[in-house]
Amino acid sequence: MHRLTRDEARRIAVRAQLLDADRPGDVVEVAEQIAAIKIDPTAVIAPSEQSICWSRIGWAYEPGQLSKAVETDRLLFEYDGHFRPASLLPALRAIMPTRRLGGATRQYLDANADFRAEILRRLDRDGPLQASEIPDTSAVQAKNESGWYGANQVPRMLELLSYLGDVAISGRVGRQRVWDLPERVYAGTDAAMSPTDAEEVLAGRRLQALGIARQKSSWSGVGTAGDEAEVEGSSWRWRVDPEAIAALDDDPGGRAAILNPYDRMLFDRPRLTELFDFTFVLEQFKPKHQRVYGYFAHPILVGDRFVGLLDAALDKKKETLVVAAVHELAPIDEDEREMVHAEIRDLGEWLGVPVRGLE
Repeated sequence: MHRLTRDEARRIAVRAQLLDADRPGDVVEVAEQIAAIKIDPTAVIAPSEQSICWSRIGWAYEPGQLSKAVETDRLLFEYDGHFRPASLLPALRAIMPTRRLGGATRQYLDANADFRAEILRRLDRDGPLQASEIPDTSAVQAKNESGWYGANQVPRMLELLSYLGDVAISGRVGRQRVWDLPERVYAGTDAAMSPTDAEEVLAGRRLQALGIARQKSSWSGVGTAGDEAEVEGSSWRWRVDPEAIAALDDDPGGRAAILNPYDRMLFDRPRLTELFDFTFVLEQFKPKHQRVYGYFAHPILVGDRFVGLLDAALDKKKETLVVAAVHELAPIDEDEREMVHAEIRDLGEWLGVPVRGLE
């Protein structure tokens, strides 16, 4: 049993997410460590997959590096809304067919068996294809109360088939996904792993990405991976990556980091509050009059503390990063404030635009 101070637990979590002073060298190194890079088109500043990479790598990151790693080098692949390292393919391919689907989703697939088969035949014959190149021959439409899907059922069916491992994403044209059969996209990947072994591998990689996590959690449970740990002031049952424990004394120090709201560091909100005493509420889906910190405010990390939120947006017409506010939610000194401002200026430089509104 490891007994950790709260500062030690935070340092482990920050370092596991590559947010300390020792920056990674490229997108493959990022993906191998954090296991999943969230894809989201909300580009108030930049799409999530781009800003997640920039917040780790810094000035050396260029957006083309991500697409090259996915589509040319095949060192990353896209699955279930994330870019993931190719080293996870054997484990994920082993569990894809075992994925559990809700009753309504299963009924939808069963009712559209012919539609499903037609998509697979068309991809086999003509793939790779974009969804727009595949006709909608569905018999039953999925209910669309959320508004995420239009009347055309092809994107919905492709996503379900991808989740189950029956189709795969071979690349993108702009923001549009290109689909093909998995045996072509994942050619040469060993998929002989058992689902049980695969689950163990994935739990271990989740713990590696987090450094420290709960054994049971709907957000980021890691089962029995790693070692047991106690954290000062917390009653939770924790698991910790033994390699992170071994590296505690080899600490490169902290830095300022601006995190996209869909960053993996922020995903497990209860863990974020328990370890960092930071409660983050994304106001994107709130009515404007109810927002306090901004439509898409980016959390600001300094060292191992969340100290504020950046409310800023890229004005594409004026080619300017407009800072509406830097909300300081915790005490910071002048050196820390300058670190934050320097990171915002670096963000503007990476975007290739001047920064306006930063005092």
